[in-house]
Amino acid sequence: MAVVDLGYGDAGKGTVVDALCAERPRRAVLRFNGGAQAAHNVITEDGRHHTFAQFGSGTLRGVPTHLTRFTVVDPLALAGEAAALGNPFHLLTVDGDALLATPWHRGANRRRELARGDSRHGSCGMGVGETMSYALSRPDDAPRVGDVLSPTRLRRKFGVLRDFYDDHDVPLEDVVEAFTAFGETVRIVPSSFTDRLLREGPCVFEGAQGVLLDEWRGWHPYTTWSTTTFDNIQKICPDFSRLGVVRTYTTRHGAGPFVTEDPSLDLPERHNGRDPWQGAFRVGHFDAVAHRYAIEVAGGVDALAITHLDVLERCPGLRICTSYDIGRRIEPGPWKDLDHQERLGAALAAARPAETCRPDDWCDAISTELGAPVYLESYGPSAADKKIRCG
Repeated sequence: MAVVDLGYGDAGKGTVVDALCAERPRRAVLRFNGGAQAAHNVITEDGRHHTFAQFGSGTLRGVPTHLTRFTVVDPLALAGEAAALGNPFHLLTVDGDALLATPWHRGANRRRELARGDSRHGSCGMGVGETMSYALSRPDDAPRVGDVLSPTRLRRKFGVLRDFYDDHDVPLEDVVEAFTAFGETVRIVPSSFTDRLLREGPCVFEGAQGVLLDEWRGWHPYTTWSTTTFDNIQKICPDFSRLGVVRTYTTRHGAGPFVTEDPSLDLPERHNGRDPWQGAFRVGHFDAVAHRYAIEVAGGVDALAITHLDVLERCPGLRICTSYDIGRRIEPGPWKDLDHQERLGAALAAARPAETCRPDDWCDAISTELGAPVYLESYGPSAADKKIRCG
């Protein structure tokens, strides 16, 4: 089963993955996009809490994590996360072809974002986008996980990287030493290992961010350097079920169009807030128009997971937006047509909700609007607060 956010991120992928791992035994959780910028909150039945970044959200239940070749691996951030989890490196495997995020990528990312001033895109400041950009422009020089097994090759690539960004403030030998230690700690495997995991038992694919932030399908330029749809999974596994995650209200962390935004809604966020890179955490009414677009460009979903159903009683003003003043459907453009996506974003920045409703049964209403059955209902943070409706 593949878990993908049908919004701008923060819909509850972590808690859904944790619930799926509690529902039945899982061979592994496979991360298939993004990097250390993920922030997937999981709270167990006994109150233990962790915000997952690179480890899969089934870790607290002892489910192994595999970082596929489509992830951006940050060994320094991973070490900090591992320490908070009790260093469960025995539960981790990493594809040797995955890209490495370094302090030079992170520094360049932050300088670039600061230079945008009031036109900032809302980066997480972790260097993931810069890592992807550098790899596209210099594929032979881009550091990959497998390079940590050769200090000589790693040192050469890091030297080229340091000179490219003209950033000599970070000591080269210190980074080489830290990344070499990472290679001695984790199990690095070939891409064929993913096939082995899938043969050995049912796995969960855990996505990062959301389809409305997709590098090709989001509202350019307020997007991520990551494929957030099911596309990467299709390159790994030809047969999987697609689970789309939505909240009962739509959210967006940072800048960009948000048609149903409504700051007057009483929806305090325990684990999200303003940060110096993404900016404000924004909330609004359930945006069926945008979520329908997400499903369309993602190639469809088999079922839905609806989170935050517990807020409905305490937020009587919350509604479902079924159309904009510019229509009920957002028109997708050709794949990789960023000019179309930028025009689309400009149109949405000026759009406003037209038709809204307050249904008696939110799950049935969302299911009808999005054209997919509801598989999981979430009424709270732990797996005990989840209800499986079908399947």
